[in-house]
Amino acid sequence: MSDFSLSVGEAAARSGVPVSTLHFYESKGLIRSTRSAGNQRRYARAELRRIAIIKVAQRAGIPLAEIRAALASVPPSGPISAREWARLSKHWKRDLDERIERLTSLRDQLGDCIGCGCLSLTSCPLRNPGDVLGEQGPGARLIDPSP
Repeated sequence: MSDFSLSVGEAAARSGVPVSTLHFYESKGLIRSTRSAGNQRRYARAELRRIAIIKVAQRAGIPLAEIRAALASVPPSGPISAREWARLSKHWKRDLDERIERLTSLRDQLGDCIGCGCLSLTSCPLRNPGDVLGEQGPGARLIDPSP
């Protein structure tokens, strides 16, 4: 069994993540383990690549739920292939490009806010773009301009 699988400590050492992180990833369905006859977790060596992909995706700001959904689309046994990685990264790249575009727009609009003190909600492009809340009538409104 040890020729094809790793203990939780070995997997942690090889992947560079704490044991607690491996347990967390497993509880979230991101990685899988089997149990030895002594009820110890054993990780297939292919899980190391999944762990690496999870860490790269997290570093890029991809939420764990999206990572889990993406990993669910690849076969659970064996390492993730270069073709599968290309498909995953293409999808994530598109999402990251959209996020960068939204953040760039937000950054550029911040300059319009300097000095206003949010006293002009009718013209604030961040809190109330186009005064859409004013069209809903008087009184307090939930302000969330995100799509």
